[in-house]
Amino acid sequence: MQHRLLIASTCLLALLSTIGASLAYPLLPPLFSGAQANALNSFLGLPPKLLFGIALMANPIGMLLGSAVLGSLSDTLGRRRMLLLTTLGAAAGHLLTAYALLAQSYALLVAARFVTGILEGNSAILRALLADRLQGPLRNHALSWLNGAFHLGWLAGPLLSGLSAAYSLTLPFYVAAGGLLLGAILTLAVLEPGVPDAPAGAGRGWWSLARERHAFTLLRHGPLRTLFLIYLAYSCGVAGFYAFFPMWLVEVGGYDAAGIALVNMAMCGVMTLTAVFAGRAHAMDARLRASGQAGAVALAILGVGIGNLWVGMAAIVVFGLPHAFYNATLQAWVAEHFASHGQGAVMGLLSTTFCLAHVVMAFGGGLLALADTRLVLVAGGLLAAWAAFSMRRWSRQAAPTRQEFA
Repeated sequence: MQHRLLIASTCLLALLSTIGASLAYPLLPPLFSGAQANALNSFLGLPPKLLFGIALMANPIGMLLGSAVLGSLSDTLGRRRMLLLTTLGAAAGHLLTAYALLAQSYALLVAARFVTGILEGNSAILRALLADRLQGPLRNHALSWLNGAFHLGWLAGPLLSGLSAAYSLTLPFYVAAGGLLLGAILTLAVLEPGVPDAPAGAGRGWWSLARERHAFTLLRHGPLRTLFLIYLAYSCGVAGFYAFFPMWLVEVGGYDAAGIALVNMAMCGVMTLTAVFAGRAHAMDARLRASGQAGAVALAILGVGIGNLWVGMAAIVVFGLPHAFYNATLQAWVAEHFASHGQGAVMGLLSTTFCLAHVVMAFGGGLLALADTRLVLVAGGLLAAWAAFSMRRWSRQAAPTRQEFA
């Protein structure tokens, strides 16, 4: 019963966090593409697509910084403490975002998305919490279910913002802030204050801990460097897809925020349902399975980049199936083989890598999109294909010993 409560509460908190993070994706493209000139899309006279890319990039940059340190800090300062701080801070960030939209302040919007992104980098803490307290098949299933909660958030957040956009651009952010406040109460109720979640960091300052225990310190280890490079390429492909398929829908199909939300709902629905059973044990080497799954993701992204409207929409929905399997396969394997480095730090490295990919693709994709949005999707598909090939090649090498992984 205790394990069930832990898994359920962690998944609910992941859902609430991701709803807030994903709200802006259906709202921003119509504001910066095809809209009448306003204070947001004409800021400093810059091209609207470039402003759109910067606005997209602000949140992932914040998440990059947060993911790099929050997971490692929770190894030392405790999961409960860090979850409370980040959840309450993200709620305040959503309120600031709503005010920026009301005031049509582009600078404040970017700043609010950046600060909120830092505090939304707590996904590593949630994954580390499950990896710490659960073992074996139950841990694999729980991590997959947690991924399902994140996917469901990417469904519910854009759906909420898309359906309410006709009434108010700010209402979704108020709802997200309220949900996160409930998440903070849930954290207080479920995680015991008297039992430390991780070794204490007595006498150590926050800055000192963040500087010495950030996720990139793990890259001194060979297998983790290999994992980082492969996962970065895969994540760049996925990030380019996530960030620019809404713009593709606007340009190719003339979709508005509600239409984007419905397509996104179908894709995330597939990912959520797949995550329910994606954590099952399998006899095949995990890296070989991840290679095939990444290859299928690459084909889906390329299908959007080179296909017509209907082929692209089908590829968007189908993308959710192999992507959900890939996440479940890779995270369970990482939790098993690299636990000696600290689950918070290792899960933080994965989250940081994904956020770094969003920064890279928001900036680079914004430049490519000035020529053609489809170029971003084609580049993303090729990066995912390289990751699939590299993971397959890695799986064919002599199996490393557990001491080498450590």
